[in-house]
Amino acid sequence: MNHPHKTLLIAYRKLLTDKIYILADTLKKKKILHDCYIDLVKLQKEIILSNLKVLVILEGRDAAGKDGTIKRITKHLSPRETRIVALGKPSDRQNLEWYFQRYAVHLPVSGEFVIFNRSWYNRAGVEKVMGFCTKQEYKKFFDQVELFEQMLVNGGFIILKYYLDISKDEQQKRLEGRKEDPLKQWKISPIDSVAQQHWDDYSAARNEMLMRTNFKDSPWFIVKADNKKKTRPALIGHLLNQLEYDNKNKELFAAADGLVYPATHDNIKERLF
Repeated sequence: MNHPHKTLLIAYRKLLTDKIYILADTLKKKKILHDCYIDLVKLQKEIILSNLKVLVILEGRDAAGKDGTIKRITKHLSPRETRIVALGKPSDRQNLEWYFQRYAVHLPVSGEFVIFNRSWYNRAGVEKVMGFCTKQEYKKFFDQVELFEQMLVNGGFIILKYYLDISKDEQQKRLEGRKEDPLKQWKISPIDSVAQQHWDDYSAARNEMLMRTNFKDSPWFIVKADNKKKTRPALIGHLLNQLEYDNKNKELFAAADGLVYPATHDNIKERLF
């Protein structure tokens, strides 16, 4: 029979070991993210010096983590050469425009890094699922989007498209968390309340969008996004690896292993939630 003090000591040692492991893991993740920040600053310097026009598009379901990821990407970047574009509902006038027109005015100029928090791909996702566009408008989108993006690429734009993929359980957890967090009340929308109800509809729309718009010069990359602390450095590391700049920290690219992958037909069918 174990002495009660010995049993207590063993339990205490285990608890201490677990806490040390958690602390070491936390410090490691913070170090990786800090190193990502440093290389993002190096990248921005290259964008400015070389007059690059870099456009990053983030798409995903509600509560996929787009806002938090964008905050990490832009945290230490110059606000003069960095812009975040998150457009709201189109106005009556914008509804009369060419669909891509309201997005085109927000494209980066030379030396600028722009992130779209949702983009023209709204038409292939939420607008399709929620009935905010007609079947004809939906079809026309796919007829035009490749030409539009090819025109941008030919015009010198660098386009990186990421889809943040989360599970149904994780989405529900995050949506419930929004209701309880007084600092996230601005994120709550009427569409949130039916996100779970339309899960399968969003999945079908997402799959069609990724398969039909995974273009050679502007491909999609899928990011496993259930774990935010792993998602953010993984996406940033992958983004950095797509662009050329001086003194790259190549160790950062390992963070993307298994978490960021191309939107091939097989990956869309087999790996998405």
